[in-house]
Amino acid sequence: MNKKKIRVLIVDDDQLVRMSLKIIIGADQELEVVGCGSSGEEAVQLFDGHNPDVLLLDIRMQPTDGLAAGERILARHPDARLLYLTTFTDDEYLVRALRMGACGYLLKQNYESLAPAIKAVASGQHVFGDNIMARIPVLIGGRLPDLSGYDIRGREPDLIELVAEGLNNREIAERLNLSEGTVRNQLSVILDKLGLRDRTQLAVFYYKQRQQKL
Repeated sequence: MNKKKIRVLIVDDDQLVRMSLKIIIGADQELEVVGCGSSGEEAVQLFDGHNPDVLLLDIRMQPTDGLAAGERILARHPDARLLYLTTFTDDEYLVRALRMGACGYLLKQNYESLAPAIKAVASGQHVFGDNIMARIPVLIGGRLPDLSGYDIRGREPDLIELVAEGLNNREIAERLNLSEGTVRNQLSVILDKLGLRDRTQLAVFYYKQRQQKL
């Protein structure tokens, strides 16, 4: 029995980029391009018509940009999985993408990582390039808000903050004067409490707790 393909909708105002993305994505046997658009308005219309597993879209488009389109789509389809692929790293764009609940934000630099990113987003993961993740601590700043409502207590808020800063288990252990095993176990407990899959989702959760102060 053939495995069901992941259905991808591409929206970018550059025709050459659209064609290139269609070729790259179509070359992967697990992916299928179900449609292409060139504006935010088309993104909304095509999403309604195709209901893709992943929407891959640019940000700067006319007359409706990708961020405004994404907000409209998520208002209609809360479970929609949006993956932004752009050349822009503006803080304002990243903040809006995270606030709306986008599943990923990548730069148009290394197309080799595109197919794995689409598959990750389709499986429910969040995907942000290393250069994007590096921006999050700068945007956050300050102290983590009270998370007791999530049953996050003790050293757990500190651990979450350090994960969001990009530290690995060894670095966190050194910073908090804990063993790596303890950090690994506490991280597993935190992910379970919050119903999250991985460190990236935890970093996004941290960011969303801070977004109201941005």
